[in-house]
Amino acid sequence: MLRAAATQNDSMLCVGLDPEPTRFPAGMQGDPRKIYDFCAAIVDATADVVCAFKPQIAYFAAHGAEDQLERLMQHMRSHAPHVPIILDAKRGDIGSTAEQYAKEAFERYGADAVTLSPFMGFDSVEPYLAYHGKGAFLLCRTSNPGGDDLQNQRLASVDGQPLLYEHIARLAQGPWNRNGQLGLVVGATYPAEIERVRSLAPTVPLLIPGVGAQGGDVLATVRAGWRKDGPIIVNSSRAILYASNGPDFASAARREAIKTRDLLQAARP
Repeated sequence: MLRAAATQNDSMLCVGLDPEPTRFPAGMQGDPRKIYDFCAAIVDATADVVCAFKPQIAYFAAHGAEDQLERLMQHMRSHAPHVPIILDAKRGDIGSTAEQYAKEAFERYGADAVTLSPFMGFDSVEPYLAYHGKGAFLLCRTSNPGGDDLQNQRLASVDGQPLLYEHIARLAQGPWNRNGQLGLVVGATYPAEIERVRSLAPTVPLLIPGVGAQGGDVLATVRAGWRKDGPIIVNSSRAILYASNGPDFASAARREAIKTRDLLQAARP
């Protein structure tokens, strides 16, 4: 589904749906009841420009807007059925709790994929893989500076002393990826690490946040991560969502999305 959307829309761009009512345009500003209306307008304006949408669940849950997220997921299904939806939830738990989180992501919300923390091991990931045709993106080398606290630590291992993020990349490419359902999250602010992850996991999809408002370098990101057999999904949220605070917010978002999409495509080796 990801490859089909990327081909149809000639795109590596993912639009992150992180609605902040205080940044909505006049007539919506400060009103959490307008979250659905705002996000649906963005979806309609960019559906032919992106390879994925990524709603961040916290931006909805913080305002008690889970019902609006459900409506938005249905809207994306009906108005952009070819575009995969990655629910950005970063869940990480085991056993029956993980099963409930998987049910929430794939049955309640109907997402195509979900972001997960792999810190608790494979049994925290396995319940999501029980859903045929669904995917999971494991946090690997994230864009925040604090990621160094754990992700850049060396492990004692029979195959040397890999960094933790390198170990996660190997697991996602190899023994954990039983049905080709796994991808990795790697931040655009660390292009050298993207290249390292890609060398260890040459075929898994990489979800790459950090371009746009976070300042990740588009050219370096694409050259480090894109391979013909290894797709990348480059996320931009605020730079597109809030390209204008006027009544033209949706058309401004479209213009910014097209600009970003074209920059990404031009950066391919």
